[in-house]
Amino acid sequence: MSEVIETVEVDVPVRVAYDQWTQFESFPQFMEGVSQVRQQDDTHTHWVIDIGGQRREFDAVITEQIPDERIAWRSTDGATHAGVVTFHRLDDTRSRVTLQLETVPEGIVEKLGDKLGIVKTRTKGDMKKFKEFIESRGVATGAYRGSVPQGQDTGRPGAVPPGEPGRPSPGGTGRPGPVPPGGAFPPGRSS
Repeated sequence: MSEVIETVEVDVPVRVAYDQWTQFESFPQFMEGVSQVRQQDDTHTHWVIDIGGQRREFDAVITEQIPDERIAWRSTDGATHAGVVTFHRLDDTRSRVTLQLETVPEGIVEKLGDKLGIVKTRTKGDMKKFKEFIESRGVATGAYRGSVPQGQDTGRPGAVPPGEPGRPSPGGTGRPGPVPPGGAFPPGRSS
């Protein structure tokens, strides 16, 4: 399993940064390797990505969403990964966005890319592009202000397991806390 944590400070209010992140279909505009994201309903997305020249598709479920604070998700099929993005108000016009990803590289190309640090490099670049994207606009392209309580059963098979990447640390450091024991993936989904 590979873990990446990247943080960027953006010169927009926390609400603007959060609102933009809820617009999953805009991700290809600032995320390298993301070809398409389709929002299927309030908690389900379908992704088309490019990893080392190979097209991959997978579905993901949002496992927790708290407006202006955090969005957590995990894959339900295809590429095995989970993540959480947290939003922290620095002042009225600036915020910090921290992205934490856990992936299980599959196949020789992904395993080699993981060893070479390609996921970390790409994630760092994506966060920089998110900063440029949202700061150049100054406003979000849309917003979803709904909440998804942690552990909410979405009524779909394999609904939401209790584990996903860590919650914000106590003490207000603006950094995510540790990944729960056993990791972010349900039993049988890790490497």
